Amino acid sequence: MNLAFRFSYFGDRFFGSQMQPDLRTVEGEFIGACRHLGLFGDWRKANFATAGRTDRGVHARCQICSFRTDKPERAIEALNQVLPSDIWCTGWAEAPDGFHPRYSAVSRTYRYYFFAPGDAAAMHEAAQEFLGRHDFSAFARAGDRNPERRILASRVFIDGEFAVFEVTGESFLWNMVRCMATMLGRVGRGEAGAGEIARLLAGPPEQRVVAAPPDGLILWDIDYGIPFTPLPIGARSSRYLGDRHRYHVLMATVSAHLAADHRQPDTPGI
Repeated sequence: MNLAFRFSYFGDRFFGSQMQPDLRTVEGEFIGACRHLGLFGDWRKANFATAGRTDRGVHARCQICSFRTDKPERAIEALNQVLPSDIWCTGWAEAPDGFHPRYSAVSRTYRYYFFAPGDAAAMHEAAQEFLGRHDFSAFARAGDRNPERRILASRVFIDGEFAVFEVTGESFLWNMVRCMATMLGRVGRGEAGAGEIARLLAGPPEQRVVAAPPDGLILWDIDYGIPFTPLPIGARSSRYLGDRHRYHVLMATVSAHLAADHRQPDTPGI
């Protein structure tokens, strides 16, 4: 059976998603879990593939992989028990004939989170410049690939203390979303306007925009037009998520106190 799995991960403890020799990667850990369960021996013969790569430090709410196995029940029941705690499956589907997680995708959606964003309304207005089909040479490492991409939706909205850039496209180039985020961050800080984005999209690139840091980027969703059956998160990943949440809430409080201005007289005895 050809199975497709939807899964999530924190990207900060991986050297990206794509397999690399002697480095911890998302694909490497997922294939290792499949081998441990005896789902396949050679990942190539099993046609293991993912929807696309994410760089080191980039997270995923919805990444997709598929592979062939003669033990589908074991895969569905046990993968979340053997995957490392920072990867967990959230759904599965029996992939139709000809399915490929990269080439069968109708669209992909990313979100980039900005802390202390500035003028979010101006960022949203500028984000509309990305809509439609454009040459993104100034916003990506295209290499020998066609630099034209079609953007289907683009917006900026407020979520608590963050401004969120959400963009949906048919496909994306390497570093493309992070470079787009860089320009929107400049707009939010009043360092650029929507016209600067339009100029970069219209003309030959004088210089590629520098990519924003990876830690704010999430591969948010991939649409295939097929339903996925939900899977419960494993106990280890559930504990891991809780531990990470508590740690970062604690560190945010500690950081606020350490950064505070302590210009009052020293307290005796302390």
